[in-house]
Amino acid sequence: MKGVNDSPHPIRVLVVDDSAFTRMALTRMIESDPALCVTETAQSGREALEKIASLHPDVVTLDIEMPGMNGLETLKRIMREFPCSVIMVSSLSQEGAETTLEALAWGAFDYVPKQLSGTSLDIVRIREDLIAKIKAAAESNHVAMKIPSHAAVARARSIATAVVRGFPDIVAVGTSTGGPQALQEILPLLPADLPVGVLIVQHMPPGFTAPFAQRLNNLCKVTVREAADNDSVEPGVVYIAPAGGHMTIFRGARSQVAIRISSTPQGMLHIPSVDVMMLSVAEVFRSAAMGIIMTGMGSDGLEGMRAIAREGGITIGQDKSSCIVYGMPRVCAENGILQRVVPLPDIPQHIIQATLHRLRA
Repeated sequence: MKGVNDSPHPIRVLVVDDSAFTRMALTRMIESDPALCVTETAQSGREALEKIASLHPDVVTLDIEMPGMNGLETLKRIMREFPCSVIMVSSLSQEGAETTLEALAWGAFDYVPKQLSGTSLDIVRIREDLIAKIKAAAESNHVAMKIPSHAAVARARSIATAVVRGFPDIVAVGTSTGGPQALQEILPLLPADLPVGVLIVQHMPPGFTAPFAQRLNNLCKVTVREAADNDSVEPGVVYIAPAGGHMTIFRGARSQVAIRISSTPQGMLHIPSVDVMMLSVAEVFRSAAMGIIMTGMGSDGLEGMRAIAREGGITIGQDKSSCIVYGMPRVCAENGILQRVVPLPDIPQHIIQATLHRLRA
């Protein structure tokens, strides 16, 4: 079966922004790739809705900060009336980060930073990121994620079915595109008395991880926080790696495991890196590690998951049907390092089952 990028027809994009400069800049970035075409632009939310209704674009890029009907209200209308893949164009401010996270909860596919006046290198990186996300959005299984229902919570606590057996002392999770929605779906299903700590690398720009952790903390029974250097890894606590720094772990005094936030190794495509975090987890916990790879573009996490599998730990991947982008789990599955491939709603069940085995051991 051919993907969207193999089609003779380009991916049609609607660019929505109140700034003429930004509309022109985004259009030039998008049309620098022959597989993409900006079919139209719009300068307001209302104009965007009219053009979506008549043009049916494959992907919409949507500014968050617009006069009149802002980007978030426009997104809600799009999802109700003309569901399609929407990429938010977000500022890197605290307020912009919080609104972007809300947009993801309302069904936005992903976001790109609105940093178009920086260096030429920054603009090249934004262009590459934007093009990759537009292509992923056009090809994705994207559906809007929702906060879990009581029935879903009951399902996660129902652990009668057979699952991967193991005795993990730590859970390491890696994810990228689609991760904020996916984590918002599964983390509220974990119990407050979870007997292990959880380390998460979610690819995000600086300024986004702290409000994201706070948002999750408000939804969850477990404690969720942005990780800091020298934090002790405690049971029932979820640590989100801060954007701009790698998260690793080490054994300190009295064998207490603690977190290290560092700028090394340098030259990595992603900072923080799933691989860097998981390689550290495999080294410290060996067979007592559980690695989970979830929705995202690219291959970050392959070497880390391979190391956990090599040490005898538990390895689980999200299945294709529930991934917004089946990239990171796919490369792990193709390399034969996953013990189980499961739908997103079943991941909490596997964590709970494995940690109950640990308590009984």
